[in-house]
Formats: sequence, structure tokens, C-alpha cells
Amino acid sequence: MSPTRGAAAGGGEGPADEPAPAPLSLAQARALHLHAQGLLARPRRRARKADALAAIARMQLLQIDTIHVVARSPYLVLFSRLGGYEPRWLEELLAQRAIFEVWAHEACFAPMDDYLLHRNALHQREHHWAIRNAQRHRAGRGGEIDRLLAHIRALGPVKSSDFEREDKGQGGGWWGWKDEKRWLEAGFALGELMVARRENFQRVYDLAERVAGVAVPDWDRTAIEPAQVRRDTILKSVAALGIAQARWIADYYRTKPRLRDRDLDELVAHGALLRVAVKGWDAPGYVHPEHADALAKAAAGRLRATRSTLLSPFDPVVWDRERAREFFGFDYTLECYTPEPKRRYGYFVLPILARGRLVGRLDAKAHRAAGVFEVKALYLEEGAEGDAALAEDIAAAIDECARWHGTPTVKLGRCRPAAFARPLKTALAALARAG
Repeated sequence: MSPTRGAAAGGGEGPADEPAPAPLSLAQARALHLHAQGLLARPRRRARKADALAAIARMQLLQIDTIHVVARSPYLVLFSRLGGYEPRWLEELLAQRAIFEVWAHEACFAPMDDYLLHRNALHQREHHWAIRNAQRHRAGRGGEIDRLLAHIRALGPVKSSDFEREDKGQGGGWWGWKDEKRWLEAGFALGELMVARRENFQRVYDLAERVAGVAVPDWDRTAIEPAQVRRDTILKSVAALGIAQARWIADYYRTKPRLRDRDLDELVAHGALLRVAVKGWDAPGYVHPEHADALAKAAAGRLRATRSTLLSPFDPVVWDRERAREFFGFDYTLECYTPEPKRRYGYFVLPILARGRLVGRLDAKAHRAAGVFEVKALYLEEGAEGDAALAEDIAAAIDECARWHGTPTVKLGRCRPAAFARPLKTALAALARAG
């Protein structure tokens, strides 16, 4: 499938000798999206540490969250792509300066190879709540922050827990943190501090010169023009998504404003993006040229989604609610911040990916000490046929996740529809017997 510039793809007159290719079906577009995200098929071999780094680079960003009723989100996102792997690899990659932490979509891990881009993108993210809060603290408490930086320079990296809280838990402001935590976070958000490593998932902060400074040549002297930063973040976002409508692109790196098709005309004209049509979409899709071969396979029906797995609520596939609806007809809202009586599905609900479709969601909890993976509730999407084949796919996804957690005994609660419980229990029992 070649780049499309004709009217059928969203505006303008294309060359007379270049007919517009047939639009992709929605299933083909989904397959291209999952291919780019590393979720199209099962891994072909046991994961290695280099695969974890490659998965982060492929996604561009790995969002961080601390909720751990199952695995914390970044570990779960990698599991969905790699299968069973060693969670310690994430901390090792951070300590080895292969990845770093940054405010982008939200707090994220990103490849250290992209450090200069993110450093130069700070001014384009000043609308982000974390950057605004950091700038406010820098303006109002700059002296205290400078003294904290001097402390780190003289005595080495610190954790927020190294500082006693003097207000006995009565603090307000930025998430109710103690002053030192707010100052550390301000320095981190503004790039003065970086996360050198994590200890029990607690950030250990050090000066940027001792983190990026030992990993990135000219880390503090390389300037990238704003227009180039904007171009690079657009292209990286599209590459990570596989295929994207213009209005989805800015959200990936949390830039503003939302893009329109005409904003991408120049990139299409120069071959930096391919513009394609998708059946049922009211706007064209955009594909990075690095996915041209995958696009051709998708258009020919040769890009088949076979992976079934559980996703984190903070997986890039579902973190944009509008995009998840367009791709999968899946309306997803994280309810952990919703009062319990108002929750529809549960506290930390995992979307279920089965062979290219989001077919349901489950509310789970890993009881590590008891070795039990509790599925409190499982809900199939409307229209998902709860037959034996789907039960086997979902059971395999649950079983794989449970074993990776070290909680191999699966306890199944309620199912909706209730009739799906029987084939699912049968499939889970067969996997348990197989070991």
C-alpha cells in the first residue's frame, strides 16, 4: 500500500497516475496498531533483558503507576508484550542508564536515546499539571530547592524517605507531600534532578549531570529547535501507534494543541508520514514509513492478530479512551479513583485482549503470600460470543498472568454473562492440570 494524497484520503488532489489504494478494514487497522505496540502475536522465545528495552523503545513511553493489587502497571505492560520475564530488569535498565524517567504522557520511563528530545520538549509541556506545579514551587521556594540540590551534590543521591516529616501528616499542597518531596519532584519535573535508580520502587534522586551526564554526550548543551521537537514527537507518536488519526497524536506525548489533518500535510508531502483511509473512520489514518511493510501485509490480510493477554489500565492501547472506542468499540474508564459505590466494574480492572479484539475486562487481585490469583469479576463485552474457543483464549491469558505473578492458583468469582463461567472454569482446570 502506497502513501495516499488523493481526495479519498482526506483532502487535496493526488497525482493522476497514482490511484488511491483500497481503504483498510477496521480489523486490518487494529492489526497494524497491535503490531506496532508489540501485541500482535505471542513472543517466539523466552524474553531477555534486551527485549524489555526494545519493548519500551517500541512504545516510546512506558507509563508509571504505583497501584499494585496485581503487578504495578509498567511491569504489567511489559508482561503483556514479553510474556514471563524478570521484573528486576526494569530497575536494572534504569540503574544502567538505558532508560530514564520523565514527565511526558504522564510519569513515564523512556529510552535514554530519547533524552535530548525530552529535555528540549520541556517548554512544549508547560501546560502539563506536573510541570505547572514544579514551576510554581521553583518560583516560590527556589532557595529551598537550591539548598536541596547542594545537599545532593555534596552528599549524594537521596530518597524522599530520607527526610523526616515535621508536620506530622498535616501537609497539604501537592498531593499532601512533605516539603522535601515536593522540592525533589519539582527538580525532577524541570530536569534538574533525575531518578538514578529505584529501591523498593521508591525513587532515588540525583543530579541530572550524574545521570544523563554520564550517558548522553553534550546532555546539557545540545539544543533542538522547537519545530524539530514537534516534528519528532509527531513521528514517534505515529510510529508507536502504528496507525493514528490526527486528533489522537498529540495525546501520546501530551503536547498541545490537537492536530488536524492539514497540520500533517507537509509531512505527508515529504514522505515522512503515509496517509491512508480506514473503513468506518470519518478521518484518514497516518502511518510511519517504518511500518510500510506491515501496512502492506495488513492491507493484504496477512497481518493476523493471535495474541491473547491481559492489559494494564495504563497500557498505551487503552490510555486514550476515544482511540480505544474507535479501534475496538471498547469504552474504558479506570475506576480506582471512583468511590466504591459508584464503580461499575471494580477497582483495578484489566482489559482482556483476545486475538485482536478487546473482548472483556476483569477485576483481579494477586494474593502473593497465598499463591492465589483472584478474579473477583469478569465481564464480557456486548457482542462477544462466550464460546469454548474464547474461554480457552481468556483462560490461557489469565493462567499465564497468574503464573508470572507467582500466584498459580486461579480463583474465579462472578462472570457476566453467568453462563460463561462454566466453559471458563473448564479451560482453567485443564491448564491447572497441565501445570
